[in-house]
Amino acid sequence: MLKTPFKITTKLLSVSTLTAACLVGLTSQALAAGEIKYTDQQKLHAIAGDISAQRIGGDIQTLVDFGTRHTLSDTKSETRGIGAARRWIKQEFEKISAQCGGCLEIIEVKDTISGEKRIPDATEVVNIVAIQRGISEPNRMVIMSGDIDSRVSYVMDFTSDSPGANDNASGVAGVIEAARVLSKHKFNGSVVYAALSGEEQGLFGGKILTAYAQKHDWQVHAVLNNDMIGNITGVNGVTDNTTARIFSEGTRVIETKEQARTRRFTGGEVDSASRNLARYIDTIADRYIANLNTMLVYRLDRFGRGGHHRPFNDAGFAAVRIMETNEHYDRQHQDLRIENGIEYGDTIKGVDFDYAAKLTALNAVSLASMAWAPAPPKDVKIAGAVTANTRLSWQASKDNNITGYRIYWRYTSEPQWQFSKTVGKVTQATLNNVVIDNYYFGVAAINKEGIESPVVFPGDVGSFDHNIKIVK
Repeated sequence: MLKTPFKITTKLLSVSTLTAACLVGLTSQALAAGEIKYTDQQKLHAIAGDISAQRIGGDIQTLVDFGTRHTLSDTKSETRGIGAARRWIKQEFEKISAQCGGCLEIIEVKDTISGEKRIPDATEVVNIVAIQRGISEPNRMVIMSGDIDSRVSYVMDFTSDSPGANDNASGVAGVIEAARVLSKHKFNGSVVYAALSGEEQGLFGGKILTAYAQKHDWQVHAVLNNDMIGNITGVNGVTDNTTARIFSEGTRVIETKEQARTRRFTGGEVDSASRNLARYIDTIADRYIANLNTMLVYRLDRFGRGGHHRPFNDAGFAAVRIMETNEHYDRQHQDLRIENGIEYGDTIKGVDFDYAAKLTALNAVSLASMAWAPAPPKDVKIAGAVTANTRLSWQASKDNNITGYRIYWRYTSEPQWQFSKTVGKVTQATLNNVVIDNYYFGVAAINKEGIESPVVFPGDVGSFDHNIKIVK
């Protein structure tokens, strides 16, 4: 994370944290148990190193060369328009699948949209989706997405050249590259690579895939939406290739009045599944992606704006947006032109391939870690009011790969988890002399290799279980 490193050294624990502990009555025994440790995974380092900036750059160029990828553009041409772009993406997934022995299930998830402000006439909105099924939990999904379509200044102009190099050929190229690299491995859970359409016209591709996931009872535990991952020079004059933003919403929009009432007295406003997914990705950046700090932005998206992760959030899924830190608005949604000496338009020369590769690596490692890890614990509960101890419990799992669980806690004003305690393959644990009033808590599951799930905050507010959406 940008402000506070996740790994806490023994020296820091014995000095600064001890001082804070004295103020709140935390015993030295509890403090010693709270040192955060993790098992470094060489195979995650290898995945990060396998991402190619050159391949990503080539894919961005191919997408740009289709001229325009506007949702309403030509679907018949072999060289221009969104139809040609969709077919090329599908062919790339097919090539990848052929190299891994048919490991990808490639489908078109689509619907016909009409009567909308930005899609007035009947238009088929088609997502190209590749599914890499997990070995033991094929219906547990982590998803990486990018949106295919592009636009110029007038949102209904579907004939003018609209390169969309950064917005969002960069994200689609990242999705394809992640598929190339991750398809070389086998995972417990499934990884989904999604090239979505209709984003600029109203997030229709995300809505269509969300409905498909619900219909097929996908257990979606993460959606990583990549929208603009290649620009390093902002309109603010800042050039920076070392940071990225992770946007995540707080409380679920589907939260009921009763759930909101419970949250008011127990907390969790900054501990939704999406927020803890963002924290998980942040720790991946710290541990496995060289020279990259991620900024946790506590907002659904940019101020007053939206992206393709929102439909998944609307359904109650954990979903975040990963993107560049410094946007250049002269290169977004602009007609290609030079005006008053300023060059406008989203062309490929505004994309840094090395930076796009870095953010793609962040996605690939995060997806791999979650797909290898056990599912996030279910039905996490907490107790300990007016006592010296905090007790947590969770539902027993049938996953034989689980070797134990780790309880995390942090001061309520801290953005990242500070302390942890590993427990065995149990369904409850007690933190002695850790007062429930002073911290936020969560639980993660650990597999035999030491790879962890995201942390789950107790109660409905933190649950990764999508079935929360049926609570009315």
